[in-house]
Amino acid sequence: MTTHVGDQKGPGEAPVPRHHQLIVSLFGLYARQHGGALAVATIISLMQDIGVESTGTRSSISRLKKRGVIDSIQVNGRNGYALAPSVIETFVEGDERIFHPRRAKADDQWLLATFTVPESQRNIRHKIRSSLVRMGFGSVTPGLWIAPGHLRDSVLAYFDTRGLNEYLEFFMADHIGDADLRKNIGTWWDLPALDALYSDFLDRNRGLLSAWARRSKSGSNPESDALAFADYLVLITQWRRLPYLDPGLPIKFLPENWNALEAEHLFQELHALLSPCAQRHADRAIDNIAAAR
Repeated sequence: MTTHVGDQKGPGEAPVPRHHQLIVSLFGLYARQHGGALAVATIISLMQDIGVESTGTRSSISRLKKRGVIDSIQVNGRNGYALAPSVIETFVEGDERIFHPRRAKADDQWLLATFTVPESQRNIRHKIRSSLVRMGFGSVTPGLWIAPGHLRDSVLAYFDTRGLNEYLEFFMADHIGDADLRKNIGTWWDLPALDALYSDFLDRNRGLLSAWARRSKSGSNPESDALAFADYLVLITQWRRLPYLDPGLPIKFLPENWNALEAEHLFQELHALLSPCAQRHADRAIDNIAAAR
């Protein structure tokens, strides 16, 4: 099992996320740079670098295949998997949200969504609601949802690729009147829960930053790259849900000392430190498996 630099954090150490979540991050970070697919042997090797045994990896691969996230494919004559065509656009949109999050200004427009689904199609109604939450919408009423206007293009594309646009109507709107928007946003989104998630991310990863700031002074080598890969894959998997739960709400309408800003800064610092080293390790592992055939 690889020992992470983050293992030095003690009581605040971040637990390794679920195996299938890590594999999704693995594909998002590295598969698209290598023809869109990874050999099974590569996936197992890279997951072993973060302490996941091959049986757990194979089980999670099977789960992701059943969910339609990945498809079986041959990679240089070996068994492998590629991202399913239906999820590729979601990953592309995720790149922007995860690595280049945008925060709305107080006077920006809002995106409103409303939908009508026949009673006989309750499953569609549930699918739409869960998709709206996933894309960062807050619930004004059961039939009216709201999100920052800068999400317009990604939201329209998301629902279009899933064949749900026929049930939805979207509007761009300005906030007018004397209503207390700060108070209303606090009811449309669960801000205390969001802030707690940011606080947890900070608690788990402040020590990681200081550990890697010290380690980076000693230079790069294959062992250091492997450690960076392990920590980076876990970091990305911890972080990537947060820009969706918090769709970039305007700071003016959020509570004081909102943890998102510090968390975003910490993530960007760790990303800058770890990403190049992790990339070298992943490329090395992928090339070694390919050459071993």
